[in-house]
Amino acid sequence: MNTATEAVEAARRAAAAPRRVASASAIEAVYRSQAARFRGLAAAVAGADAASDVVQDAFALALRRGATWRGDGPLEAWLWRLVLNAARDAERRRIRRERLAARLFRLFERDTAPAGSAGSTLAEPLRRLPSRQRDCVVLRYYGDLSYTEIAGVMGIEVGTVGALLSKGHAALRVELEREEGQ
Repeated sequence: MNTATEAVEAARRAAAAPRRVASASAIEAVYRSQAARFRGLAAAVAGADAASDVVQDAFALALRRGATWRGDGPLEAWLWRLVLNAARDAERRRIRRERLAARLFRLFERDTAPAGSAGSTLAEPLRRLPSRQRDCVVLRYYGDLSYTEIAGVMGIEVGTVGALLSKGHAALRVELEREEGQ
């Protein structure tokens, strides 16, 4: 028999074999035995502040997607990959937020006109934001308020402030990149 035929036959056997699924109890057992090590990896990639959230997000994803584990390798390896990917994603988000914040601060320093004035560099992009996103962005960067203070002013939860700022940042990023490209 040639190797191509053997490879095809091996693929057929693998497809016909019962698929292994990552059970919630197996995922939990790995978490309980390796949590500190997973947090160490997340801290090394995404920072100590984000480590616990990264691991929690990765394991929540593992529980939701346990059926997607192919079973051709150890469950622990799959979970390590999920944590590593979650940490990389968190670090990329942090870098994007910092870049946007730096860009916004530079524009705000250069832009001394109030947000509603015609001469403002950010007046139009801010005006196009949905009102709650615009309010959050203005309170955060013009008012220099903390998330907690913004939540109190707007009568919303702190987590909602974070979500609104994130959406506002994304919309402003698109606007600013479009303007820079022109």
